[in-house]
Amino acid sequence: MISLKSVTLRRGVKVVLDDATVTLQPGEKIGLVGRNGAGKSSLFSLLAGRLQADAGEIYLPPRWRMAEVAQSMPETEDSATDYVLEGDTRLQEANAALATAEAADDGHAMAEAHHEIAEAGGFEARPRAQALLMGLGFRGDQLDAPVNSFSGGWRMRLELARALMCPAELMLLDEPTNHLDLDALVWLEAWLQRYDGTMIVISHDREFLDAITKVTLHLDETKLTRYTGNYTAFEEMRAERLMQAEANFAKQQERMAHLQKFIDRFKAKASKAKQAQSRVKALERMEKVAPLLAEADFSFEFKEPDNIPNPMLSISDAAFGYVQEDAPAKVILAGVNRSVLAGQRIGILGANGQGKSTLVKTIAGQLAPLAGEMTEGKGLSIGYFAQQELDVLQLDDGALMHMVRLARDVGPPGREQELRDFLGSFRFVGAMVNQAVGTLSGGEKARLVLAMLVWQRPNLLLLDEPTNHLDLATREALAMALNEFEGTVMLVSHDRALLRSVCDEFWLVGRGGIAPFDGD
Repeated sequence: MISLKSVTLRRGVKVVLDDATVTLQPGEKIGLVGRNGAGKSSLFSLLAGRLQADAGEIYLPPRWRMAEVAQSMPETEDSATDYVLEGDTRLQEANAALATAEAADDGHAMAEAHHEIAEAGGFEARPRAQALLMGLGFRGDQLDAPVNSFSGGWRMRLELARALMCPAELMLLDEPTNHLDLDALVWLEAWLQRYDGTMIVISHDREFLDAITKVTLHLDETKLTRYTGNYTAFEEMRAERLMQAEANFAKQQERMAHLQKFIDRFKAKASKAKQAQSRVKALERMEKVAPLLAEADFSFEFKEPDNIPNPMLSISDAAFGYVQEDAPAKVILAGVNRSVLAGQRIGILGANGQGKSTLVKTIAGQLAPLAGEMTEGKGLSIGYFAQQELDVLQLDDGALMHMVRLARDVGPPGREQELRDFLGSFRFVGAMVNQAVGTLSGGEKARLVLAMLVWQRPNLLLLDEPTNHLDLATREALAMALNEFEGTVMLVSHDRALLRSVCDEFWLVGRGGIAPFDGD
């Protein structure tokens, strides 16, 4: 088992753990949850031995192997399969022992090494490594490609496969789903459900946590609290505690009344019935998580659009893709005929590489259609959250400078104090508005991009994986804000809880085209 007794951990002047005591039994699947910056990754470093506790005792079984996903990007010519094979540390040790025995011409040691290789599953190791890669979305022709030929997101999948290859008694997974599409995510869930070791996972994907964990560790205000049950069970138990301690839910009641007003206004209109029904579901769920949201220190809402054209957008016989230098244009999607109407909530589904981002970039105007027509409604105003949006922020400038530029170049205009007050509603307060964006966490950068979206007052929101760096409380705030938004939402996400709570129809991108998907 793993036990922490009265553990205190500091990072600089910040106390991450204060007198933390918890016991984890062998074979338990544990979700580690808490706000961004609470210290979850520091706790992983403590368990992995990269940090030492300032006080208290930590016990891990000394013979346990530990596996975790390395955060560094490897640069090697090794093939993807060989790189993943190296993750099987038991097999690597047996192979090294065999090489030593052969060099010493020690027949007895060679026999023992061959026995150990067989015990480690050496003869089926290569197919096992390739099965991991295929499950995580690699194609057959990529299995022998060099590691340094893959992009950053695919290299992180390689690191995940390498960790899964390890015959570990303890597995530490920090946001393992961030670079996965839905197919790979569902495969990973099934794999982890079969894993018989002890696992601790940090994730902000509630459905992923619900599927694979049966214990939840909550790190909050330097305290570790153990709950028996998955994330939903934890949320309900914590909500009950907070209900007993909190008497005032005025903010939540106000927002729930706003949703109810929308439902009452539109439920009798046939054209709005579907959207009204989705708000009913959101309201039902909001009642359950209201105490958690009341405790959270962040919520926001999209401003009411100045106008809402209908249709927002019409696409006729279009082809989408990109222009290549010294080569024919690369067509990703063809024969696209779709309309985007006012008030729609569209979830865009499809495996990685099928064209979801190409579709969104073309609608956003970053790519031109290769053929056909795309007609925008009069007064269309698009708010676009791109997957790489966090990478194009000016890292040396602060949040206030970003807002000043946005108000000046894009609009609507605003005075500096007005911009400061607005940033304050997104938890950028005091000197933090001038802190260089490059020093902010991923979640803080994502909040800044959301703030910049809200300021522009769009009537069509294009969101391409907006939750990758958001903690669970901020994801809840985003879902509520999207449900209250009166414009149109088009959402690409592998967060099934967000898709389910926000979208009432789906487009399936695949096989070179776009088709409606009649399902959840």
